[in-house]
Amino acid sequence: MANASGLAVEKLHSATFVHSASSTEYTIGERNNQAFLTYRSLKAPDVAGDFRLDYFLGSGHLGTTYLYSIGDFLFESPVAWYGNSMGYDMKPGLALLDRIPPPLPMQSGCLRCHMSSVQASDTGTINRYQGLAFLHTGITCEACHGNSQEHVLTRGKAKVVSPAKLDANRRDSICISCHLEGDVSVERAGRSALNYRPGESIFDYLSYYVRAGARLTTRGVSEVEQLDRSACKRASGARMSCTTCHDPHYTPDAQRRTTFFRTKCLTCHSEPEFASKHHPENQDCTSCHMGRTGAANIPHVAWTDHRILKQPEESTNEQASNGEDKLVPLFATESSKRDLAMAYYQLLLEGNRSFEATAWSELQGQRGAIADDEQALDALGNISAERGDYKISEQVFRRVLEIDPDDSTALSNLGILLAKQGKPKDAIPFLRSAFDRNLDIPAFAMNLARVECMTGDGPAARKTLAEALFYSPNLEDIRRLQTQMKSCDADGK
Repeated sequence: MANASGLAVEKLHSATFVHSASSTEYTIGERNNQAFLTYRSLKAPDVAGDFRLDYFLGSGHLGTTYLYSIGDFLFESPVAWYGNSMGYDMKPGLALLDRIPPPLPMQSGCLRCHMSSVQASDTGTINRYQGLAFLHTGITCEACHGNSQEHVLTRGKAKVVSPAKLDANRRDSICISCHLEGDVSVERAGRSALNYRPGESIFDYLSYYVRAGARLTTRGVSEVEQLDRSACKRASGARMSCTTCHDPHYTPDAQRRTTFFRTKCLTCHSEPEFASKHHPENQDCTSCHMGRTGAANIPHVAWTDHRILKQPEESTNEQASNGEDKLVPLFATESSKRDLAMAYYQLLLEGNRSFEATAWSELQGQRGAIADDEQALDALGNISAERGDYKISEQVFRRVLEIDPDDSTALSNLGILLAKQGKPKDAIPFLRSAFDRNLDIPAFAMNLARVECMTGDGPAARKTLAEALFYSPNLEDIRRLQTQMKSCDADGK
């Protein structure tokens, strides 16, 4: 856990990787005691560049990615090192891209399980941190034991949170907060997972959902779900948790691993036939009962199957059943209608159009209940605009800006709506406000530039795109629009 992140140069896998779909060569290496990622297009010699890598993220057991900054904006590298293949490949979702991808914004929510004391991004921004994005690399003691300041000052007399002394829900929440994703998780209204602290229930901050009938073994970060369905967990109930087998303070090396985990199994399976007679030729219980499975949503990764199967062949018998278009909650005793609606919306944002009608119906049906819910209103406004219901969408986004005048989603989308209604001059202040906060987001720049062109302000449009190119110098969409802007003058072309 302490090795979940650190300085990039401390865990640098120097290598060259060629992404065939985009004909781009990536080289990761060290220069002057610093880590760098260099890229160049093999089909366009003038397209090349590099950036210094500041931090690594991931212990390396499954994979390692890197973070870099441009100004105050924090990004993730487009390529990652995968432990299973012992090589680089594109990040999930980028493998089929036929061009160099735009910078990948690193949001605070993606940092919280790899760094400690993660800070929220600046107000109204996606990935801008004018201060530190996090205070410590790696996972520190506080992630499980809470604030330790008084404990240290009193030389151990002041107590810290002891996970073993908590009830099952709050005990397990400490592990679940980072080791459970489900098919989708959403923050509860008015809550941020960044504010979760040991000793609380993670379900007060997050709601988790899975597709009904979906297979557990094809999705990464599903160990908690798998364990919950195991015969061991069901027989043991609340007495069994992640720490029954895993010691957060100790990871056995390869020579001790088999004995370490076999001892854990024999704690419960203490009958003589297990201790001495059960496959004496193979002391590694996990090799048969906790095999390695792939993860369809993360390439080159194999996960340990935590269903703890009685027979190894059972690992191939898990079948998906009907109902995968329906979401069901994980673990929480009750499912909020609002959270369920946001879960469907999140899957829609990830590209699954089959959830659009459900997300719309669920959000529209709660319009009164979510009148003060910024995130839910943003979701309703987005779907309404996509459906062409500009009246509802404009009302919703104006309400969002009453709640939070810095909400970049509402600022940008309200500006677009006004432009579509033939009010480009009214639209520009909203679009400009969203872009000024998020100079690295290409869509914000291009939307603003187009509307500036509609008003005949060619110089402003070209300036906007030039600012965006500082962060995305090789993005073809911006380059193409920049060429079009050369003819954008007072006639509004």
